[in-house]
Amino acid sequence: MFQLNLVKYRFVCLAMSAVLLLPGIIAMIYSSITYPTHSPLKVGIDYTGGTVLQYGVNDEVSDLGIIRKDLAKADVENPYLQIINANSESAMKIKSIISIKTKFIDEKNNKEVDKITGVIQNTYPDAQLLQVSSVGPTLGKELFKNSLIALGLAILGIIAYLSIRFQFDYALAAILGLVHDVLFTLGVFSILGLVNDVQIDGLFVTALLTVIGFSVHDTIVIFDRIRENIRYYSKKMSFSEIVNFSVNQTLTRSINTSVTTLITLLALFFLGGTTTKDFVLAMIVGIMIGTYSSIFFCTVLVDIWQEKKLAQRGAGVKA
Repeated sequence: MFQLNLVKYRFVCLAMSAVLLLPGIIAMIYSSITYPTHSPLKVGIDYTGGTVLQYGVNDEVSDLGIIRKDLAKADVENPYLQIINANSESAMKIKSIISIKTKFIDEKNNKEVDKITGVIQNTYPDAQLLQVSSVGPTLGKELFKNSLIALGLAILGIIAYLSIRFQFDYALAAILGLVHDVLFTLGVFSILGLVNDVQIDGLFVTALLTVIGFSVHDTIVIFDRIRENIRYYSKKMSFSEIVNFSVNQTLTRSINTSVTTLITLLALFFLGGTTTKDFVLAMIVGIMIGTYSSIFFCTVLVDIWQEKKLAQRGAGVKA
């Protein structure tokens, strides 16, 4: 039976975490400098305010350059264009959806919508306006503030629970694991925003909250097993050996739980609707990194800190 020797490669695990986090952190810093909003991620209409118009087209759309130029000529301010692949088997036989985000358009201002529709139909005569959704700038700021408050309260609640449930070093390792997972997920979406124009919205925050809960839950299971094994094996095994033993005891459970969840999420990602794709992707990324951090990051930190404690005690005894 395969036995993972985690302690032997603990510094490799920490180096791997650094490699995973660094590109995302660089992308977030770059985005904060280059984006007009100075946000580390590309934020969607939910938070910035504006209007999104979606047009269904019966052809495959690969280049939006012509439409972008025509919109600029029509004095449409700073349009954000995106191609969304549609289900070709739908009743309307739509192959592509052109999504255009622009400044806030009042519901009564039909002239602006007609102007944009005219530009689209100039290139794609069969284009149909499928949906118009608007969020006012004031409401967008309010939603963004509420999302940050919800995220902050959730994290504070988890930190408080961990501080009560575990001794300091265990709690701190779990909290750092939480930060590790959030940073990685934010970093991935920051990179996707730069490379593929992926924007975050309210669903992304929901996914992030779910990921935080999943990650901490997995970490708690491993830590509980370590504490339980210390009671029975502390005289027979070193702390590092107990950590290895505990991780191997829970490894199958952790992998099985994550894999079964990921199978469902992958089905939703490939077969579900386009509106939930980014939400599901955030869940997939978060659960994968959460499983990794619970085993290869949080546990490793606890082992290193315990080893330092024992070394300090030994030095004190010798003195």
